[in-house]
Amino acid sequence: MTTFKAFRIDREDKQIMAGFQTISLDDLTEGEVVIKVSWSGINYKDALAGTGKGQILRRFPLNGGIDLAGKVSSSRDPRYKEGDAVLVCGCGLSETADGGYAEYARVCADCVVPIPTGMSERDAMGIGTAGFTSALAVMRMEQMGQNPDLGPVIVTGATGGVGSFAIDMLAAKDYDITAFTGKTEHHDYLKALGANEFIDRHSFEMSGRPLDKALWGGAVDSVGGETLAWLCSTVKPFGNIASIGLAGGYKLETTVMPFILRGVSLIGINSIEMPTEMRNRAWERLGDDLKPRHLDKIVTREIAFDELPEAFHGYLSASILGRTVVKIA
Repeated sequence: MTTFKAFRIDREDKQIMAGFQTISLDDLTEGEVVIKVSWSGINYKDALAGTGKGQILRRFPLNGGIDLAGKVSSSRDPRYKEGDAVLVCGCGLSETADGGYAEYARVCADCVVPIPTGMSERDAMGIGTAGFTSALAVMRMEQMGQNPDLGPVIVTGATGGVGSFAIDMLAAKDYDITAFTGKTEHHDYLKALGANEFIDRHSFEMSGRPLDKALWGGAVDSVGGETLAWLCSTVKPFGNIASIGLAGGYKLETTVMPFILRGVSLIGINSIEMPTEMRNRAWERLGDDLKPRHLDKIVTREIAFDELPEAFHGYLSASILGRTVVKIA
């Protein structure tokens, strides 16, 4: 029986325990496709799960890691054959199914995505859920009529993975980008990705008015809370806000005024549950017109599998710039 290394998360007496274990394929959650994992990445959600600081897992035990890339080892689904280069992002990995922090994963066939031509497995994990989510945001905003003529787009949480990719993708489509960040020391990094204006969130005061001066053609927001309420009040008529995260809080206190007086659209972005066609289309575009131009700048760290547990802490302290890839095998 094949045994392999996995970063496994368990719970005992309400206490989260996580660490490396040796397990077998029989220990994995069910699925039609077995993948020999080569690369994964780290997301904020992974850090919460791996340290027990957030209630991410809905069953125990599970392998951590919401992203993975590798080659098909075996498949009961005719769409995939041994040796195919594939990826999986989201789809309940490290929530209801074993994730990518293991040398093998067994996953639902509908969650498997062929890696686009010209994209390596490492690149796929450099993009990961962060880039995939940003691509979904751009696609949904485009469907609602977003275009550069509406005005500048503001990106909050700009130095994180989602923010970095959003700036890169939108700048490539000729949008003017304002980066909303408290990390003023990283302005050069954001300029290199395509940002041309900056707002320091630490020194900026939000008015709290239900309708403020219209400033932005659109927004990509990974902060939520007060920041998202302010964005609703400052986006121009018929602009769109893609809501991605809640780093600043999950409550939203606003009014209907931006929506009925300016026609602003608030778009929720869910990177976990979606039609297979939409998932595949997003990755096709990530290999085409939404292909990150500055992936080498956004991926700021590569670590070995053994280094994974220590790497989580930087995400919890918000000291990480860009993306980290993890070499599994």
